Amino acid sequence: MESIIRCRKCGKKMKSSRVDDYRIKLACTCGFSEYRTAPSATKAINPHFSKESLLPLTFDDSGRFFFEQRADREQKEIITIEEISMLASSDYDLDEVLKGVVEKTAKRLGVDICSIYLWDGEYLVLRGTYGLAQEAVGKARLKIGEGITGSAVEARKPLLIPDISNDPRYRYFPETKEEQYRIKTMYSYPFFLGDKPFGVLNAQTVVSREFTEDEIYFVSVIANLILGAVKMRKKI
Repeated sequence: MESIIRCRKCGKKMKSSRVDDYRIKLACTCGFSEYRTAPSATKAINPHFSKESLLPLTFDDSGRFFFEQRADREQKEIITIEEISMLASSDYDLDEVLKGVVEKTAKRLGVDICSIYLWDGEYLVLRGTYGLAQEAVGKARLKIGEGITGSAVEARKPLLIPDISNDPRYRYFPETKEEQYRIKTMYSYPFFLGDKPFGVLNAQTVVSREFTEDEIYFVSVIANLILGAVKMRKKI
């Protein structure tokens, strides 16, 4: 019996077509499409080969595959950007989008905490977080120049703090319950709409952490996607 796969956007039945030995493409008449891994029984891999003799392939949730090692990280970042781009342009409400963005960003960067603060004209307000207490969303707020987050906006440049315990600017919010993490490193990336502040994307870890140039660029791309998601919903 053929299984029916429904579109995640409109709910209609999707048509499938094989792309290669590893993937099938699912397409809907509404225009939405996605890739999935082909059933293992149909993959064209010689069953007599040992697992060790095969190339180190990794499959993502949509069925795309890539080689591990250096290309692994780069490809995963591209996939995450694609996923976040689709999320940002979806019809989900902003809070749900921001929650998904921080979760995907945190997992891709391998950080313990990822948060988004948006400027409301008076304060930088916590609007989405992965790792901190969800009840702090909408409550934790900072003025420009306050805390590391506000200082990044004031300086109009990203701030990387290797050890926040040695930085007097760090601001602790009891409602976030972040004391359980004992945060060590913090990276704050501010983004702007023209000359006006728009928000900050924070990444935090419980151990000392360096961020590569590629990771910093990745954060900047995600920040731009956040800006686009907010603009689209607020008609800015």
